[in-house]
Amino acid sequence: MNIDRPSQLSSASGVGRDADGAGGHPPTPVEPATRLPDSAQRVADLLLRIGHGKPVVLLPASGRTSAEAAAGLGCSVAEIAKSIVFRRLSDDAAVMIIASGANRVDELKVAALVGPLGKADAAFVRQRTGYAIGGVCPVGHCGQTLVLVDQDLLHFDRIWAAAGHPHAVFELTPGELLAMTGATAAEVAISPASP
Repeated sequence: MNIDRPSQLSSASGVGRDADGAGGHPPTPVEPATRLPDSAQRVADLLLRIGHGKPVVLLPASGRTSAEAAAGLGCSVAEIAKSIVFRRLSDDAAVMIIASGANRVDELKVAALVGPLGKADAAFVRQRTGYAIGGVCPVGHCGQTLVLVDQDLLHFDRIWAAAGHPHAVFELTPGELLAMTGATAAEVAISPASP
């Protein structure tokens, strides 16, 4: 497993069904905005350059949390690909975990893969990714970012990710997410407690 590979795009979530074909909700109609905020337009331009055919859309209300984004899209919280940034202590590298919105990230599992972690404050996140917390896109970072993807996202046909602004998202498949970021899928979620 090569987990020390930075995002391939670092320099520069309709609604899915479960892997068994069940589930999913009909998507809430969300039209692409005619005028996107600058940070979301930057993501839209990047997606266009790499040939991603899905537009950046603006949510009617904030999508800062997975629950808010899911409510605005009419999908399950699990189909939201939330971005959480940590700071690796050994070299101050940005480590982004793209997790299912239904999961909490287990920092010990991540640290076992990449080394000891520290918290990343808002200034660190913006400096390393180019995005503000609440709208951190998985691609288009202004610096190198080590990216891991929650393996639970692989169960969906389609997911939604932040597009550079708290109200902006874009649809993609888990395979597209892995390809765009150069990330490795890993078990990063806190395991449910035993009964």
